[in-house]
Amino acid sequence: MCGIVGITSTKNVSSSILNSLRKLEYRGYDSAGIATLENGIIKEVKCEGRVDALETNLAKQNLDGNVGIGHVRWATHGVPSTVNAHPHSSDRVSVVHNGIIENSTLLKKLLIKKGYIFKSQTDTEVIVHLISDYLKKNDLKNAIIKMLKRLHGSFALGIIFQDQPDLLIGARRGSPLAVGYGPNENYLGSDSYALKSMTNKVTYLDDSEFCIIKNDNVEFFDEAGKKINKKILELSKDDKEYEKGDYKHFMAKEIDEQPMTIKNCVNEYIDKISNSINIYNFPWKKNDLKSILLIGCGTAYHSCLMAKYWFEQMTNLDVNVDVASEFRYRKNKFKKDCLYIFVSQSGETADTYAALDLCNKNKVKTCSIVNVVESSIARDSKFVLPIHCGPEVGVASTKAFLGQMLVLYILCLKLAKDRKEIDKKILSSKIKSLLDLSKNVKKTLLTEDQIQLVCKSFADAKGSMFLGRGFSYPIALEGALKLKELVYVHAEGYPAGEMKHGPLALIENGMPVVVLAPRDEYFKKTISNMQEVIARGAKVLLITNKSKDEVVHENIWQSIKVENTIDDLLPFLITVPLQKLAYHSALNKGYDIDKPRNLAKSVTVE
Repeated sequence: MCGIVGITSTKNVSSSILNSLRKLEYRGYDSAGIATLENGIIKEVKCEGRVDALETNLAKQNLDGNVGIGHVRWATHGVPSTVNAHPHSSDRVSVVHNGIIENSTLLKKLLIKKGYIFKSQTDTEVIVHLISDYLKKNDLKNAIIKMLKRLHGSFALGIIFQDQPDLLIGARRGSPLAVGYGPNENYLGSDSYALKSMTNKVTYLDDSEFCIIKNDNVEFFDEAGKKINKKILELSKDDKEYEKGDYKHFMAKEIDEQPMTIKNCVNEYIDKISNSINIYNFPWKKNDLKSILLIGCGTAYHSCLMAKYWFEQMTNLDVNVDVASEFRYRKNKFKKDCLYIFVSQSGETADTYAALDLCNKNKVKTCSIVNVVESSIARDSKFVLPIHCGPEVGVASTKAFLGQMLVLYILCLKLAKDRKEIDKKILSSKIKSLLDLSKNVKKTLLTEDQIQLVCKSFADAKGSMFLGRGFSYPIALEGALKLKELVYVHAEGYPAGEMKHGPLALIENGMPVVVLAPRDEYFKKTISNMQEVIARGAKVLLITNKSKDEVVHENIWQSIKVENTIDDLLPFLITVPLQKLAYHSALNKGYDIDKPRNLAKSVTVE
């Protein structure tokens, strides 16, 4: 969600901050702003809307200064507006903030009593006045320490001061924050992706730490103000900038990249010569594990649901799945023989990170499956399995979803093999099918023309349903989620067998319904459920796989056939038409596909 950039330098910083904010646009936001310190005066430019509008406003007024902060905001407290946009400033202090200050209402009342005047509806403005108040009787460092102690909730902060011409403060609790290093300048960023355009040397702040950054020096402190040493890490270098190329949207490009990203991931984890799995340094032995708990949010949660079916099919492990935001607030019975697996594209998902932190505090086994290896979740897990998808800019996840499922499937094969719960010949056969998965996904992408014929019906409908059984049920949930995210219409995923227990009442004449019925062990049952839906007047889009045996029913509206593979891997193939369906339905409506309303790529607030 919200993104922070800060720079202290020996030269003007406003254009560099603007360029870095562009790198953060993928996170999802509704307003933007920059503040710099010029000749002892804090100046700011803000706007509602995109960074393009901010650039237009900057062109109308000079914003010089060698130290500055920038922000793209995803609204929490207060509507999207110029007044509520960050930075928030007083004569003495300017602040940008990611996260939520949970005690802001109480702090605001206390500060108003002291005579401070609030201009915005945000929780962030209390930070501005709180620092200003402490600066009256304390030096800068002690004012920061006291201010941080008063704040409840999660935050990443970037702060500049009217009387500190080359100084920038960063502070973190719960929300990610990094420091970057350059020649004669240093940087602050909520996202290493934004810093990569300026440096590949970074340090990550841990919870309850803050830093004092100057153009030639950086110092780190714990919450008590004790100076601490931090490692400087080197980010991996991208061979080239990730751009849309000839595609209209990043999402379209990312869907079409899936054959390549699957191939890359398989190459990382499968040894083609020995036909074996390359997951080295796995820190636990087979007797160490008796159960698995998979934890994620949104699309990542759906990949966890998918993995539950695989683990239960191939191992004797007890497997459960949990939504991160629910897991962290229950009275969990932590088990030493359970492997807690955390799935997150960004590796910064706030609820998932908090669940991981809770597990770490209870000293249990933790493993993360992420796309960003420098992320907080990756750094704080005992074992990490990257999905090797490369940057994913579109807010609605596509290639990362397939990547998450793929790594979970490969991990399942490894554990089944190590525990001697899968026959060697069966394992070999499954690995061979994995090697063909990229090719089959590429062929399945050719169903796009058929998808374009039906997308208008989904875009114009007041609601739709996605039905599946077994392996197809999590994919039905994901297909419905994609339509909700991009087309802003009501869509629900259900187990096909559950329809007659209530949801069938929602079916009405002409309602579009997607039935996922690949020819697996659930096929005949799913087709029976499809007949129930057709009998109530629904327009059924049947997605199955190719076969000599035709599905005969005169009232099927449209059907799409994906390639053939083993039952385990059919979920990958039936996902692709659903991604295309959401994309083309949104395109039909003229919506902003890469940045759907109210959503963010990296969900860093609770």
